[in-house]
Amino acid sequence: MLEVMPIPYEDKPLLQQLIQFYRYDSSEFDGHALTQHGVYQYKYLDHQWTEEFRRPLLFKVDDEIAGFALVILDIPKEFAKLSDANETNLISDFFIMRKFRRNGYGMQAAHLIFDRFPGNWELRQTSNNTTANRFWNDVINKYTGGDYREVVMNGDEWRGPVQVFDTWK
Repeated sequence: MLEVMPIPYEDKPLLQQLIQFYRYDSSEFDGHALTQHGVYQYKYLDHQWTEEFRRPLLFKVDDEIAGFALVILDIPKEFAKLSDANETNLISDFFIMRKFRRNGYGMQAAHLIFDRFPGNWELRQTSNNTTANRFWNDVINKYTGGDYREVVMNGDEWRGPVQVFDTWK
């Protein structure tokens, strides 16, 4: 059984470790590099608990850690430019441990997040991460019944596909 729960500040080291796995997995697409100390930096780690619009979430399957998501809520229109809404949510980072991939847990986790935070959404993938793009199109298509749009951005703000949809319907 999949659970999606908030990550309390006391579990910051847990999130920091999970981000290492996530950055390693995604480094082939986004170019993240190890520091001289052999770790991947993530400059927004502390922000997860100091900015009220952020929601760090942990995924567990049968009480075993299965992944995480970093959600940002109610982004003003000037920053989430593809949505027609005044405020938009986004998942800035989403990770499922390899052991739990291809078992539907990622889709379940995403759907639970959409249910928990209803509203307008933008989800972004880097341009060469075609696996993530296929995953998110499948997840969103099933969640919305196909009622979403995908735009490919190629500017300074973002390069890659962005899915735009709302969960109010």
